[in-house]
Order: sequence, then C-alpha cells, then structure tokens
Amino acid sequence: MSVIQFGDYKEDRGYKVLDERQLRGSAGVMFLLGIIAFINAFILQRYIVVTYISGFLMINFIIGIFINPRFSPTMLISYLFVRKQSRLWIGAIQKKFAWSLGLLLSVTIFILSFYLLHDVSYFEPVCMLCLICLILLFLEMAMGICIGCKFYYLALRLKLIKEPQEKPNCMGDACNVK
Repeated sequence: MSVIQFGDYKEDRGYKVLDERQLRGSAGVMFLLGIIAFINAFILQRYIVVTYISGFLMINFIIGIFINPRFSPTMLISYLFVRKQSRLWIGAIQKKFAWSLGLLLSVTIFILSFYLLHDVSYFEPVCMLCLICLILLFLEMAMGICIGCKFYYLALRLKLIKEPQEKPNCMGDACNVK
C-alpha cells in the first residue's frame, strides 16, 4: 500500500474511497478557519490573518492532493472527532477534483491577500472569494453537498476530462459516474 495516494482501495469497492465523515469534519475545520479570517478582514480590518489562514489552507490542500489526504492537517484534526464513528466510504476521484478546486481558490486568495496588505482596493475580490469558499465549505460540512464534486460530473458530461476507469459513488449514492 502506497503512502502517496489520494484515497484507499477497499475490498468491497472497485475504486479508491475516502471516509465521508472525516471529509465533512475537515470541511468544518476549514469553515471555522475561514470564518476567523473573514471576521478579521471584514470586521476588524486585520488583513494579515487572511494571508496566514489562506496559506495554511493552501498547504493543507497541497498535502492532501499530492501526498495523501490522511496527512493533511484538517483531516488529522477531523479524525480526532470522528475516529469512533463508523466509516462512510465514498469515491475519492471526485473529491480529488473538488480539493483541486479548493487549492486553486486558496492559492488565489493567498496571492491576492499579499496585495491586500498594501492596497485596500483588493478587499472586494478577496472578500468575494472568501465568501465563495465559506459557502462551499458550509454546504459540504452541514449538508454533505460537494459542489466541487458536482463540477467534476459536469466536466465529465461535457467531456472536458476523461471518464475514469473506476465508477465511484458519492454521499448518499446521490450520483454515480455512468
């Protein structure tokens, strides 16, 4: 079993999987950090907090995507809370796509936040991107709706990405790759 991979193979599944409970917990941790950054920027005008938190989330996504989600800080924190719960396995491939979109958003916010430190005119784009992240994280955390996964299936239907050999499920078997 390789340490560097996104998801694990289970004997009863023909594709890589991740624990949905742990992913939702991770989204909750990221949501909490995002709220802290948003409050510091929007209410307190302490923009440096956005830089630190977006940088942390960027590193979190890099570790999760390129090494293993199991080692990302938010997944480790989430594991502490859900470790005694039964696992709820879902397909990993669409989650990797969603985490890649999260990485793109966090990198963009991270870069723009450096400009924001010296020029307040960058506040609106940073604020809008932060709100988008918060909404996406809230939907994942509270309702189990992964918008990044929905974009994955849209990209498949539009033939923008190659159909995978593995046919993963998603939360509540709400979608399957056909």
